[in-house]
This record gives sequence, C-alpha cells and structure tokens, in this order.
Amino acid sequence: MPFLFLVLLGLSGAVLAQTSEPIRYTITEPAGISLTLDGTLTLPTMTKGPVPVVLLIAGSGPTDRDCNNPAPIGGKPVAGASFRLLADSLARQGIAVARYDKRGSGTNRLIIVSKMKTEDMRFDHFVSDAIGFIRQLQADKRFSQVVVAGHSEGSLVGMLAATKTNVDAFVSLSGPGQNIADAIRPQLATLPEAQRELAYRDLDSLRAGQPVRQPPTVLISLMGPSIQPYVMSWMKYDPSVEIKRFRGPVLLVNGGRDIQVGVTEAERLKKARPDARLVVYPDMTHMLKNSVSASMADNLNTYHDPSLPLTPGLATELARFVTKEQ
Repeated sequence: MPFLFLVLLGLSGAVLAQTSEPIRYTITEPAGISLTLDGTLTLPTMTKGPVPVVLLIAGSGPTDRDCNNPAPIGGKPVAGASFRLLADSLARQGIAVARYDKRGSGTNRLIIVSKMKTEDMRFDHFVSDAIGFIRQLQADKRFSQVVVAGHSEGSLVGMLAATKTNVDAFVSLSGPGQNIADAIRPQLATLPEAQRELAYRDLDSLRAGQPVRQPPTVLISLMGPSIQPYVMSWMKYDPSVEIKRFRGPVLLVNGGRDIQVGVTEAERLKKARPDARLVVYPDMTHMLKNSVSASMADNLNTYHDPSLPLTPGLATELARFVTKEQ
C-alpha cells in the first residue's frame, strides 16, 4: 500500500501531499538467472491529470536508489541520500520521481553476488535494466512524459537508454563527457612515471578489447582480471558521441567543487550538443550538495551527511526543464 506523508512548504502553511509506492523490474538472463530490482516511485497527489515523471539512474559501484553506497569514500560509506532528497524536492513541484536499486546495490546486492559472476557483468546490463523501468513508466497512464536523469556513470547509462526508448528529455548530472579510458588518465597523473606509463598502456589495451594479464597492483580494483570484461564493455562508448544520438532536449548539470567529474566533462558534452542547456553550480560537489568551503573535509562531508540539503536551485532548475518552463 502506498505510504502517505505530508511536506510543509515554506512559511505559508500550505501542505503538499505525496505518496510513495514500490516499483520493481524482474530480469531473466539467458542462463536462467532471475533477478528483481526494487525501487521507489514518489508521486505528487495534489495535481490533476497526468504528471511528468523523472527516472533517476545512480552512478558506479553498489550505489542504491538513494544515491548511497556502502563502499567508503573518505573512510566512510556514502550516505548523503541525494536521490531521496531530489525525489522529495521534485514531488513538491508536481513531478513524479522513480529511482531503483541497480544491479549489485541495495536490496539485490547480496543476491546478485551469489547468482552472477563478476566476469559475466557488462555495461549493457545496466542499460537494459534502465530500459525496462522506462518502458514501465511509458506505459503508465499517470504520466504525461518520461524524463531520464543519470548521475555520474549513470549519465551514460541513461543516455543510451534514453536514445533506445525515445524518452521526452534527458538530464546529465555530473556525467563524464569522454570515454572512460580517457577520463581515468588524469587521475593516474600522480603515479610514479614507470607505473603511470604502464597504466596508460594497459588502458589502451583494454580500450582495444585486449585483456591485461598482469595489471598494476595500484589499479587492481579497475583492471583486475574478473572486472576487465565489464570495463572493456564500458569503454565501447563515448558520451560525446552517444549524446548526439539522442534527439530530445538535454540538460547538463555540473558542480565547481566536484572532485570526481570536473566541469570540463560537462563542457565536452555541451560542445557535442550545442543546443543543450548547461548549468554549473560553483559550490556543488559530486553529491549534488554545496561544500561550505574548498577544503577536502567539507567536500567529503557532503557524501556522508544526509541532513545537508541539495544545492539551492538545483531541484527548481530540473523542474523548469522537465515542465519546459525555460
């Protein structure tokens, strides 16, 4: 049963009711493996007729429907709950939001580990899963349009799924603008020269579809033998090429204090799609929240503190884009 809750708006005393209900998508792989991805659909209730719906797609690793991740960053798990906050903010403005635990996260994290081998995972799995949820939303008469918003790695996932399903619009939230092999290279600049050159060589090999037998120890989490098939399947795609294939409106959002995906990545996407709207929030981090200073400690705090609000104006900008009030 949907759970009804109330949200106070400002100081006016006005109340906007929302409901949330579960959504799920069940996949049966060719090998006979069945997997169910659970999610949450947040709906505004004080509206008449169909409303727009935004599908949020999380980034890399075991990132769940709330944009949380048990893998530590800065010594702690990611627990900023950015997607939950975004869903709430958009619902206040009359827009429904769907979000889900992608493969290997949330409610299916342990199940997928027991059912699927790491070496069997491919980037296209995440794309097909997103397509499954999009098709459900497109068939739901409660929604007037479907917009896809992908965060970080989820930007490319959403970009590909949006093109295949011809959704109404696409939003890239802190999404890379170049092939992941090229995006990784600057992050290796601090390695000793010998290790750096070896890492560059191995990246080029993977991009060419050639497995690496003995990857550098410092890069085992990226180039380990079991994960190489996934990384190679990811490297097939260049976001700056793929975004040209999507024919609908595009919004590009990035933060000036994003330590994972810099503003230059959004600028690459903008160059590929000159008609896209580019919005940069100078103080916003990768978690779609403002860092109170340029310090790394304050930046990392946005990853860990769910009480910190979203960057001011972000949800309003998204709502304007979705409802075409630009």
